[in-house]
Amino acid sequence: MALGADELKEIERLIAEAAANESPIPELRRRFPRLVLTRCDASDVTDPPFRSFSRFDLHLIDGSDHCVQITSDPDRATGVVLAARNGGR
Repeated sequence: MALGADELKEIERLIAEAAANESPIPELRRRFPRLVLTRCDASDVTDPPFRSFSRFDLHLIDGSDHCVQITSDPDRATGVVLAARNGGR
């Protein structure tokens, strides 16, 4: 099941508003328990991010086919990768 536009806006808001010493991941997991959420270092992802924030790049993942892949299409997104930049947690 793809992410809805409202869900994606809320995910972006939570990432953007996370305090400098706070990770948005626990709140994302609490609010979106069915969401596939992966955290990694930004250097681990070669695809361009869907959105960039001060400490994280947001990538969308499409798990609707046999293999999971990064997508830029929100209508195909079934989860997210939060890639930490500059010491993001």
